[in-house]
Amino acid sequence: MMQDARLEAGRVQIAVTENYKRMARLLSEGGAAGFFSPDSPAADPDTLGHPPGYPFVIALVRGAGGETDAALRLAQAAADALAAVLVFLVAAELLSACAGLVAGLLVALAPQFAWNSVLLLPDTLAVLPVVAAVYLVARGLRGRSLFAFAAAGALVGLSCWLRANALLLAPFLAAAAFALMEKRVRTRYALAVLGGALVAVAPLTLRNAVVFGAFIPVSLGAGQTMLEGIADYDPGGRFGIPATDLGIQRQEAAEFARPDYAETLFGPDAVARERRRLARARAVILRHPLWFASVMARRAASMLRLERARAVSPRPQVAHDLDAPLATRPVWAASPAELLAGGRALSPASSATLAGGGTALLVTGDDSKDAPQFAAAPAPVEAGTDYLFDVAVAAERGRMTLGVADGAARETLASTTVETQEGARPPAPGAAEAGGGGPPPASVRIPFVSSESGAVRLVFVNAPSEPPRPAVRVGGARLHALGPASHAWTRLPRVAVAAAQKVFITAVMLPLALAGLFLMARGKKWRALVVLLTVPVYYLCVQSALHTEYRYVLAAHYFLFAAAAHALCRAGQKAVSSFRFRVSGSRVCA
Repeated sequence: MMQDARLEAGRVQIAVTENYKRMARLLSEGGAAGFFSPDSPAADPDTLGHPPGYPFVIALVRGAGGETDAALRLAQAAADALAAVLVFLVAAELLSACAGLVAGLLVALAPQFAWNSVLLLPDTLAVLPVVAAVYLVARGLRGRSLFAFAAAGALVGLSCWLRANALLLAPFLAAAAFALMEKRVRTRYALAVLGGALVAVAPLTLRNAVVFGAFIPVSLGAGQTMLEGIADYDPGGRFGIPATDLGIQRQEAAEFARPDYAETLFGPDAVARERRRLARARAVILRHPLWFASVMARRAASMLRLERARAVSPRPQVAHDLDAPLATRPVWAASPAELLAGGRALSPASSATLAGGGTALLVTGDDSKDAPQFAAAPAPVEAGTDYLFDVAVAAERGRMTLGVADGAARETLASTTVETQEGARPPAPGAAEAGGGGPPPASVRIPFVSSESGAVRLVFVNAPSEPPRPAVRVGGARLHALGPASHAWTRLPRVAVAAAQKVFITAVMLPLALAGLFLMARGKKWRALVVLLTVPVYYLCVQSALHTEYRYVLAAHYFLFAAAAHALCRAGQKAVSSFRFRVSGSRVCA
């Protein structure tokens, strides 16, 4: 996945990742004294939007000599691999060695986890201490270890340093310990979990009190996410709440006559703004409790769906350094007119025309969601070579996938998605069709390994888009030869992994998880059932009150995969027993 998604992953949440990197630089320069100083640049209120744990990780990786994003991605991939090992240990401890092995394989192969591990975000890193905490609880229940429960709470607190989503998880783990331990000791063990979490989070809370002069347990942001979560389920806009960070900023700037509020989500008066947002969200909830309960139920149901994440490509990927500047002249280049002249429409309802006086090629898609729209002029290539397409492109409307296909436009070699950005000024009516009014084209790089066809084409494919009929503007394309391909040997393992990843869809994994939970209940495996359900139930109950994204609830699916593994093992055992019975029966008859 690190090879496949190097460029695409770097374009996800760019503003957020840059803030993390900026904070990491400040921490490296100011050290511990700067972190606890109100006069330090690290005391910028805008840093309160996220906990400081991930900037510390970035600073540590850089301090160890990993100056590039690749080093950080490697560290995160290693952490996710360790999480798969821990899931194996959890399932083996609570269920069986078979369930542990299958659960570990499911976590290791899941494209959702692999994709999130290469993003420059702390989501999968925050999962690792949660999984470790659950493992310690599972072991502590068997060994009656007070230290294991205290360490489990401390690990939950460590996760909060990376992401605040697990802030209230410790009470849920404490409740699980209380329910599963004997009466004479259960209070002591539950308090150990809570105490461990408090000890781990306390330094951050105290730092916030010293630096910002307010009680902030971990970070700000609950008010903003609650408001956006309400807006997500209010398409008619009856509450007048914006659905985006930028919308909230602009509304507050207008409401309080503070133009500086529009510049940042927190910034000036960060704590006061957060409290007003919480009060506003609370007022809506109190006025419409039944409606909000239905919102929580719908949001909880949505959390059980697996993200449609990028899977491993069955084709070998480019091995050359893509971060290095392009030192060679392009082997092929085409203007907008040349891309159009040798191109062909792939949908009768799409269009490709020159716009802006011939300075841009405007491609407009039809109403479909995933259908090819237009194939540009072919570019000659040599087989078995690493290439890089450098395309100047901007999204005028919606989302469109820009792919590199073979000369016949039948096999896609690589692709990326371009979309309009929040805050970009929408084009005036008719401007998209005229090719003007949108953002200037920006360089988009698409690396690929050439096939045997001798030519490649840029292919434009509709992506799920709102509004429909996406449109992109292309200012030209250049093709660079990077050198001979060196990862051709990965073809067979890639095909195997890509085939296995096709089963990671909601229609397959959710029924398996539910079946596994049912089998645990029927077999009276109450310890396994309670421990494995604690984290998913926490996110379904707590995160459902807020705006959510799949990456916020990743931790829940690690344990649901363990339940699915139990169902698969039981089914496999049943199949083996049935086969043996038939074989032994046939021998008796013979």
